[in-house]
Amino acid sequence: MKKKNISISLEGEHMARNIAMLVQKASKYESSIYIQSGDKRVNAKSIMGMMTLGMDLSDTLEVSAEGADEDTALEGITGFLTGAE
Repeated sequence: MKKKNISISLEGEHMARNIAMLVQKASKYESSIYIQSGDKRVNAKSIMGMMTLGMDLSDTLEVSAEGADEDTALEGITGFLTGAE
């Protein structure tokens, strides 16, 4: 399992749309991907779970990935959330 702490840097004011795009991106990977904010940890492939996380542009999150493509998954998801992609 790989983990990385990041600060969110998503563009735009439409967090729901960003979350939907994140779930689509996470679903392309074979690995299990989780995002944790504080004590709450959710499956990044679950739209309902991600919506309940209540992400804000100022949040710091822990992203974890476990599976055959965990390195690629972690880089892809963290790249999306930090605006590096």
